[in-house]
This record gives sequence, C-alpha cells and structure tokens, in this order.
Amino acid sequence: MAPARPPLDSTRLAEHGIGVLPATGSTNAVVADLARDGAPGWTVVVTEHQTAGRGRLDRTWDTPDRAALTFSTLLRPSVAGGEWPWLPLLAGVAVAGALREAGVPATLKWPNDVLIGGRKTAGILAERLETPTGPAAVVGIGLNVHQRVDELPVPTATSVEHATGAAPDRTDLLLDILSRLRRQYDAWSVGGGAAVRPAYVAACETIGQDVRVALPGDEDLTGPATDVDQVGRLVVAGRPIAAGDVVHVRPTE
Repeated sequence: MAPARPPLDSTRLAEHGIGVLPATGSTNAVVADLARDGAPGWTVVVTEHQTAGRGRLDRTWDTPDRAALTFSTLLRPSVAGGEWPWLPLLAGVAVAGALREAGVPATLKWPNDVLIGGRKTAGILAERLETPTGPAAVVGIGLNVHQRVDELPVPTATSVEHATGAAPDRTDLLLDILSRLRRQYDAWSVGGGAAVRPAYVAACETIGQDVRVALPGDEDLTGPATDVDQVGRLVVAGRPIAAGDVVHVRPTE
C-alpha cells in the first residue's frame, strides 16, 4: 500500500497565483505552452504526480504521487543571452538555501544538482524557447522529498526524508524556494553573473575537488576544480568547461 502523504495546500498556493495539477507529463511542457500563449513571467505550475519528467541528456522519470516537489517557473529575462546559463545555477542556489533553512545539509554539485550527503536529491532543467512576445526561459525543478529508497530513480539518488528521517512541509518549502529564486533572479537581472556567483561558489562542493570531466567524443579532463567563472563555467585544471559541453563530472578516486 502506498504511504499516506499530505497533499500540497492548493488553496494557499492559489493565493500566490500557483496552480496545482493532480498529474501531468511534464510541468516544463505545460509552462512552455502557457508561455507561447502569452503567459507572464513568474507563472508557476506544480504537480503532485509527474509522469514524464525530463532532465539533461533526454533522461525521463516518474515521480510517485505526493512524494516530491515537481514544478516549473516561466521567466522572461531582459538580460543578454550570454548570461542565461546562470539560470539553472541560481535556481540551485535557491533550492539548496531553502533546504538549509529547513535544517537539511544540502550542497550543490556543478552545474545544478542539489545533493544531501553526496547523493542527488534535486535536479534542475532550464529551457529557452521563443514566444510571440520574445524569448523566455522555463526553469523546471524536481526535488525528492518523501521517496523511500525503493521509489528513487537511481541508486545514487536520495530524498530529504530518506536522508534525514524527516521532511519539511512541501508547501512551505515550495514557497521558500520561489522566494529565494526571485531574489537571486532579481540580483542577476541587475548585476549579471557577478551578482550571484559568490552565493553559488559558497554552496558548490565541486569547487576544491579533484574531478574527472567526461566530454563528448570520449575525451576526459582530469584535475582540480578551482572556480566557477563569470558565465558559470567550471574551471578545471585552468580550463573553463560549459555545462552544455559535459556528459558528467565526478570526483576522482
């Protein structure tokens, strides 16, 4: 029998203009459709049960009902396109910050995985799209909250409850993440990557590690990860690496 898990407080979320879907394939796809129909920035859609969530490299997964926070936010930046790679990174800062505020020891793995104890608990996918009113970004966040170990998508994943024995209220957590995302976004909108880089660097455990970066074409780059540059690229052995050019980044043995 599936465990009893409390639903999101749809009445409270509606007061913030947030719609809750009982189930959907992908919240990113829903928000993308809304964007093309002219929806304003900060349109947010959350679902209790995402059946075709999407990640990097076309990975897909299903989240158990009421077990996670799966939601997408529409952004309409006025910042130059060269700064847009910061969007998933600053979203990671928002998620990790909200978890730490709730007493969960979350960190970031470059570029935007949220970890607890070295295991992935949240993933972020940012997608750029063209709309009749100009370019927009959809930022999707999937945060494992209540999943048992047998409900996790891969052995290297965890959930807040599995890792810590308890979990914060999902409605409170969602609202805190969105508040932090807006603060990070507003700072970025004014000051670009330089305005959000310090918070990202402080939260990112990849920096300071010796890592192996798998690149397309079976190329590997190994060395110390020393920094994140002004456009969000990881600097490994003195070489800046963009997220779109990476298959994966792992600590060396």
